[in-house]
Amino acid sequence: MSEQDKPRVTGLGGVFYVAKDTAATREWYRDMLGIDGPYGPQLAWSEEPKKNPYSLISQFADDQYIKPGKGGFMINLRVHDLDGFVDQLKSKGVDVLDTADEGYAKFAWILDPNDIKIELWEQVIDELPPEES
Repeated sequence: MSEQDKPRVTGLGGVFYVAKDTAATREWYRDMLGIDGPYGPQLAWSEEPKKNPYSLISQFADDQYIKPGKGGFMINLRVHDLDGFVDQLKSKGVDVLDTADEGYAKFAWILDPNDIKIELWEQVIDELPPEES
């Protein structure tokens, strides 16, 4: 059996959480972030321009990185042209909490209508650098 045929995890399948008004939440994601789908925002990898696109599941020792979001988790969304996307969000009245350029990636943070923190991420290099010890 080849590596390609072996049972394995192939990527992030979705993020699921409880919202008081699911219709309004889906509308916000459609109108503010431009993502929509029959069951909520749906993302396609086929549009990704990077050579080696990746998703990351990361853990934190406390919730400082998640704040001011609620619920103990954050959604990270890949974006193309983060600077232009941030300008677009601001023009729609979305409060951008902060931005950062880490060299390997660019980031911006916002809250959705349920106070779930969203990290917007533009992958700048093909692979993450090794973690410093």
